Amino acid sequence: MSSPEPSVRGARNDRPAALTVAVTGAARGAGALMTRRLVGASPPVRVIAVDERRGTFEGADDAEWHLMDIRDPALAEPFRPDGRPVDVVVHLSLDLDLETDAGARTAHNVGGTRAVLTAAAAMGVRRVVLCTSTMVYGALPDNDVPLSEDAGLRASPDASGVADLLEIESLAERAPRAHPGLNVTVVRPAALVGVDADTALTRYFESPRLLLVAGSRPRWQFCHVEDLVTALELVVRRDPTGPLVVGSDGWLEHEQVEELSGIRRMELPSAVALGAATRLHRLGLTPSPAADLAYTMHPWVVGTGRLYEAGWRPTWTNEKALAALLEETAGRHAVAGRRLGRKDAATTLGAAGATVALVGTAALVRRARRRRR
Repeated sequence: MSSPEPSVRGARNDRPAALTVAVTGAARGAGALMTRRLVGASPPVRVIAVDERRGTFEGADDAEWHLMDIRDPALAEPFRPDGRPVDVVVHLSLDLDLETDAGARTAHNVGGTRAVLTAAAAMGVRRVVLCTSTMVYGALPDNDVPLSEDAGLRASPDASGVADLLEIESLAERAPRAHPGLNVTVVRPAALVGVDADTALTRYFESPRLLLVAGSRPRWQFCHVEDLVTALELVVRRDPTGPLVVGSDGWLEHEQVEELSGIRRMELPSAVALGAATRLHRLGLTPSPAADLAYTMHPWVVGTGRLYEAGWRPTWTNEKALAALLEETAGRHAVAGRRLGRKDAATTLGAAGATVALVGTAALVRRARRRRR
């Protein structure tokens, strides 16, 4: 682990602050948006920003930066500035990138969360906020629509990143027993949109056709990262009881998604879709395991009751969030979660009907064979 660089105090942070909040993963993604929101908040918030690099966004200079890996043994130091523990730690340093090595990803996600909880407890911090996903509920044909926030976590650990998320949930459950006096709140956003989110679910909308497994009836619920950040701020200030789901109201049926996106469906029998996904992943041709298909087949919509009771409301509808996602993914082309180059994309886009999947798969197989030669 690298040794931490000296903290940098922003010009505005010598003023009295009602709250002191540490944000991990503060230089990028949701962490950067959270940091920017808090440093400009009223009433004021003192922000201790923790990441491996310093953020470059507007307002970054108003945070106090500690540059380190979250698994660094010195992590505890930022959680007790000036000899007093921070009021809340918001842990947003998660890696759910499809291209990251699975072992390295788990080491960062699970090991990092364990380190954050341990360091927070050691420094006397009373509250930690963790962020996972509504994917932990699982996408199953017998799911209620919508699910209760207290529904069981029935997700398959074989889906992309879900094993890490389930282990983080387990760490959150065990933390108060392992560290008496430490309160942990888990926030679960729906399918995340914004800040260049790149997941198996966002890549689903990069396909030339929307794969629909015959006999399935998916529903889509999104969470724009801006809504996630406003929900996190409310959690920091009001401490509602968790777990807490963040997402747009209601859901979209598959037919609505087709109409809004302008992307036609490609319907395949379950055995064909699952068999192809399994073979492609086993050959190392696609980053998405077959278990990811469940989230495009079955409902995993969850109600947002607790945050509503606390006074939070989303500003993004599912329709607007989908439009934002389509704008972000414009110009990208993927089959089974695998990004295609220009030549392969042209071949795939020129195909028609159900053959599009086979053409796309064949292109990937041909390319793999050429490399082996």
